[in-house]
Amino acid sequence: MTAYSEFLRHDIRLVVLRLLVEMTAYRANSSVLTMALDDYGHTLSRDQVKTELHWLAEQGALTLSDVGPVVVATLTERGQDIAAGRARVPGIKRPGA
Repeated sequence: MTAYSEFLRHDIRLVVLRLLVEMTAYRANSSVLTMALDDYGHTLSRDQVKTELHWLAEQGALTLSDVGPVVVATLTERGQDIAAGRARVPGIKRPGA
């Protein structure tokens, strides 16, 4: 993995958390997140988004539930702390000041 691709992955993960902070009930499905990421300049397949969601779930930043062909992600308290810069996790970009 190149340094640039790693940088992009870290940014994608932060953007996902920040998007969930803005969502009603702190949750959204993978399809909605895929479209929203595209608006932030991250064009990913739905499979790539699901892969990142699973990684974030392994870090305790969100929980997942399968609903048919989509995955519903719900932000955790830890995920809120990461998105706000109160907690740091290697592999997730730290938000700017």
